[in-house]
Amino acid sequence: MKIILLFLLLAGVSLAHADKPNVLWFVVDDMSANFSCYGEKTIKTPAVDRLAMQGLLFTRAYATSPVCSTFRSSLITGMYQNSIGSHHHRSGRGKHRIQLPDGVQPIPELFQKAGYYTCIGSGLEGFDYRSMPTTRQKRGKTDYNFDWETKTYDSHDWAGRKKGQPFFMQVQLHGGKMRGASESGYNTLEKRMADQFGMRPTLHEKIGLPPYYPKDPIILRDWATYLDTVRITDWHVGQVMQRLETEDILKNTLVIFFTDHGISHARGKQFLYDEGTHIPLIIRGPGIAKGQKRSDLVEHIDVAALSLAAAGIEIPKKMEGTDILDPDHQPKEAVYGARDRCGEAADRVRSVRTDRYLYVKNFYPQRPHLMPSNYKDSKIIIKRLRQLNAEKKLDALAEKLLFSPTRPAEELYLYRQDRWQTDNLANDTKHAKALKDMRKRLGQWIEKIGDPGPETPEVYALETEDQMKSTRNAASRENYRKNSEIYKRWAASGK
Repeated sequence: MKIILLFLLLAGVSLAHADKPNVLWFVVDDMSANFSCYGEKTIKTPAVDRLAMQGLLFTRAYATSPVCSTFRSSLITGMYQNSIGSHHHRSGRGKHRIQLPDGVQPIPELFQKAGYYTCIGSGLEGFDYRSMPTTRQKRGKTDYNFDWETKTYDSHDWAGRKKGQPFFMQVQLHGGKMRGASESGYNTLEKRMADQFGMRPTLHEKIGLPPYYPKDPIILRDWATYLDTVRITDWHVGQVMQRLETEDILKNTLVIFFTDHGISHARGKQFLYDEGTHIPLIIRGPGIAKGQKRSDLVEHIDVAALSLAAAGIEIPKKMEGTDILDPDHQPKEAVYGARDRCGEAADRVRSVRTDRYLYVKNFYPQRPHLMPSNYKDSKIIIKRLRQLNAEKKLDALAEKLLFSPTRPAEELYLYRQDRWQTDNLANDTKHAKALKDMRKRLGQWIEKIGDPGPETPEVYALETEDQMKSTRNAASRENYRKNSEIYKRWAASGK
């Protein structure tokens, strides 16, 4: 033992850090579980598959919120976004400020206090978050809806740490956002697949779509290009893993791979169905058995808790995420989700999911599913869907789920049998008992976390005015303004 300690001292390794694992997160934008290890057949994802073979794959991991900033606000605190008042997308950045409650702090601060070097970036020298070659390395995406200190992160990369110092690294990747929102965007990415990666773009005719999306050339091409972003993401993951191995630190690094919500589409991102909330979650590293799968329900906020525990850092008493790797962990009976204002699109939707059922409550059922949204309506796929609907070229299912002028107040799905949640059982008497139970569960959760619900009209005005000021495109800014007036009228009329 004395010889080992002497060796560590001579090597310049702090005794306090000698046995602490590095913790590395892959956090990917706008991507569902479209990886081979999750059953995707159209493309191959060898790097992520290798992670799964070498570690633990969760088949039922869910985001507590299906949009970037609220997901990230909850991720970095291990708290439900509604518990900390960060549940409205891109909020708290102008005159209206959001402070974290007492006893809640971003976990990089906890890692720093424990002696960790905290960093956030691309994980690859010479490449940015889009996997594009670059000579300018930057810190990665944060997107938190509360006031925080930039010194929470020491750097963009672990290379700057002291010798022997463990690190907490977030590899932030652009993921599904790379596919663009226009014809030129698709062309650019398809050319990049060949020029940079030597890969043929995914063939449109091989694409399988959810049943409520038409097999239209534009929709098919968009999905194919999205799958190309999955392949680019997989390449990046493989390069980072190779770097860890080359630097001889892989064996002492806990690697956690996940995305921040599902694919950005009409019923995906921003919504609480599987298309929006089901995410991949794979964990590999010290103490993790190889090639294992778990099918119990977990939430993305659990990543914060398990990461702290792996580093030997005490989990804050207030933290709502749990250490799902703890041998004494008891499987969750239910997991929860919430969607609130996204940009100017004011909404309030809540969900609870048990082993069998998904229950969704729409607090504004008189508003349509595809409400006016400057962000959503700028996308070529949404424009195309609206065009097809206007031309009466959508089938009955697409019309019902995407373009009905109202929504059911309650939705109930046997989601494991009904993969895309198309058969609402809320009015089926056979499931009346389950519906009552799910209502109760959701009500108890809302009360327990102190869910603040919608913003006041005054705060809505502050937030939307702030976002309009930050929008450079004049046409987009004007569209946003017109939409916000619609929401103000709806709110005033009780719609």
